[in-house]
Amino acid sequence: MAKNIAMVKNMKKLKVIIIRTAGTNCDYELQSAFELCGADVDRVHINELIDNKNKVMSYDILAVPGGFSYGDDIASGKILSNELKNKLGDNIKKFALSKKPIIGICNGFQVLVKMGLLPQPEQFEQISTLSYNDSNKFECRWVYLKTEKKNDKTLCLWTKDLPEVISLPVAHGEGKFIADEKILAQIEKKSQVVFRYCDKNGAKADYPLDPNGSLNAIAGICNEQGNVFGLMPHPERYIYSLQHPAREGYDGVYGWGKKIFQNAIEYLK
Repeated sequence: MAKNIAMVKNMKKLKVIIIRTAGTNCDYELQSAFELCGADVDRVHINELIDNKNKVMSYDILAVPGGFSYGDDIASGKILSNELKNKLGDNIKKFALSKKPIIGICNGFQVLVKMGLLPQPEQFEQISTLSYNDSNKFECRWVYLKTEKKNDKTLCLWTKDLPEVISLPVAHGEGKFIADEKILAQIEKKSQVVFRYCDKNGAKADYPLDPNGSLNAIAGICNEQGNVFGLMPHPERYIYSLQHPAREGYDGVYGWGKKIFQNAIEYLK
């Protein structure tokens, strides 16, 4: 018993890097979520990474938070995605292919897609996008999400052991996932769809439960290895059950968002 306690005390905490820049605004919530799960977290400005390109490889988990990076000029996440790819691309791709967990939330999802890290980091080219909501306005509400599984298992390491339907909040103006028929078919065939918008029973839902009109109601996808995950809803805003309007959650204390971050920590341990 004493030996086991000593081993736990000597275990090095996993290190998470949250990349921030002008306009990111969900980095503190993301930091709090990972710290609650037992990780050490650094919020690092992209200029610091550009000055020290190898710094990112010293971390175990990489996260790109939500917000409005660079004011979402040109298109949501486009400037930051270009900056990351052109100035840090080799190391970001290496991080992804090493099977280390990566998550992009809302604006971060837009960044991962537009830099080509999703859906195929090996290809590392943009082959899909996230565009304007069908409503042509900013949508902010709680939505239901169906957790996609094959043989009762999810491909994505971040969503292990989630129930069939969970609820998370959305807040975006450009969340409509778009890809051509061939790419969309590949994503579906390879079980890379992680979440779909749905009603509370998991059935297909129309607006406003589907807030943006994504093709195939896609709310989140992962790469083929399941370590790179992007989603429009905000799990970092549902860490405690008290944050939900109906006080839903699990264990009587936590929200399903915490489970998503905890999965990444447990995967590495």
